[in-house]
Amino acid sequence: MTTTESRLHRVREAVQPLLLGAAHAFTFSNGPLPGWLLPYAQILILVFLARHIWQCRRTARAAQAGFLFGFGHFALGLYWLYISLHHFGGLAPALSVAAVLALAAAMALYPALATGLAYYLTRGLRQPGGHFFGLALSAAIWASSWALTEWLRGTLFTGFPWLNIGYAHASGFLAGWAPILGVYGVAWLAAFCAAAVALLIQAHKTTEDSRAAAAVAPAIVLSLAGFGLSQLNWSAPTGHPILVRLVQGGVPQSMKFDPQRMQQGIETYMKLAALPPKQAGADPDIIILPETVMPQFQNRYPPQIWQEWKDIARERNATLVMGIPIMSDTENGTRYTNSVIALTAETPVQDLITGTTRHRYDKHHLVPFGEFIPPGFRWFVDALNIPLGDFNRGSTRQSLFALKGQIIAPNICYEDVFGEEIIPALHDSEQYGPGATLLVNVSNLAWFGDTWALRQHLEIARMRALETGRPMLRATNTGMTAAIDPNGTVRAALLPEQPGVLDVEVQGMQGLTPYARWGNLPVLALSLLLFAVGVFAGRQTGTK
Repeated sequence: MTTTESRLHRVREAVQPLLLGAAHAFTFSNGPLPGWLLPYAQILILVFLARHIWQCRRTARAAQAGFLFGFGHFALGLYWLYISLHHFGGLAPALSVAAVLALAAAMALYPALATGLAYYLTRGLRQPGGHFFGLALSAAIWASSWALTEWLRGTLFTGFPWLNIGYAHASGFLAGWAPILGVYGVAWLAAFCAAAVALLIQAHKTTEDSRAAAAVAPAIVLSLAGFGLSQLNWSAPTGHPILVRLVQGGVPQSMKFDPQRMQQGIETYMKLAALPPKQAGADPDIIILPETVMPQFQNRYPPQIWQEWKDIARERNATLVMGIPIMSDTENGTRYTNSVIALTAETPVQDLITGTTRHRYDKHHLVPFGEFIPPGFRWFVDALNIPLGDFNRGSTRQSLFALKGQIIAPNICYEDVFGEEIIPALHDSEQYGPGATLLVNVSNLAWFGDTWALRQHLEIARMRALETGRPMLRATNTGMTAAIDPNGTVRAALLPEQPGVLDVEVQGMQGLTPYARWGNLPVLALSLLLFAVGVFAGRQTGTK
């Protein structure tokens, strides 16, 4: 190979995974790809990556390819962070781009670890002329590498599981596995299918198709089983259906925290919440408003504002559920929380002003930089012009909202990205009472405009509904406001950035899915076991 050819080969080795990663980012939200195509496109792209990795000659090259793939994936898939940093945070364009790219590079370390591990542990298993079991195990180790590193990414340093490969499969042939194995198990299955196909392609070129079929056959069986599992009901109706109104104000972020226009945003939500039903007798039982619909701390509003909300509750004969930051005095000092409260016409105004309402939920999993400042990054937050920068955490398990015969588990914005933190609310508790029958997410994604962030978050919410066997109701400021069935189907949704209300009938559900019982333990244990088998099998071949 000439020097020029060698350079072109190195460039191609770098560009190919980078472009694959960028293409991979398109598979996590509806648009521009149609929703039905997302799971198939995701696996196809991972097939090409796996094939590229298997052709590497060294572990370092495989890890490098994984890094480039991850960098392209996160740099494009998280492009919307630029909007919050520059347009709303006031950070200079160059620094905003640098911050997004730095985050992409940090997140890319996880796919680098996945591909490096998979390559290293399967070197001897993929040798020409080896036993057919080696290829099947290679695909399983590849899948385990992805599942474990996705879990690490979702756990370390408070976790950032956004764009987990499992989220591309809220629809399709693997969605039926979500109630059993959760999103990390779905990620394992997607990676396994991709590796099996990649190994089949590689074996075909070496006339060893029969060995590769050992990996493809279980992939087909698991895929078909996913279709069958999707027909099962893991939860059962409880109580009577209720009517719920989801309110989307479409209040621009530039207005939401502007002292001169803040009241205008609140009035928009009041008018929408007070709208009469479209059909006589179809008054909502519960009206759900988004995160920080009241942008200031509760004690900064005069009593007449809270009385207006109570009047709306009385007029509509409904319970209002809304997001608001709360300042409360405790024995340990003043606490600041991003919270959700419920109020009725009978709720005392004084309770609303002091933040001591009967139903209150304080956000537990806070967003780095947006809601708490990681050690050593005060300088970065000081460079931003973003309010509400440092909150206290709520307890991991809190009292749920018993409303209209249903038990509602609220979560706020980013919290529904962590499935393992949602499922404790489904369990009955001696201290907190019965488990949740409905999930409610209140969000404000106006920080990111009408971007992929809105639709990516909707796919995440669909996965939570699948995992838990519960309806998921989403009330957002600018989108996507939606009602999701326990099977992950979006029943109805409002258009992004458009003010409106979504009145839906919702049936609460009870019963625990396998994932709600066991969480991530099965897929983590399986992955570690397969790693151990891979190490042992590799030693038997004399490659370790």
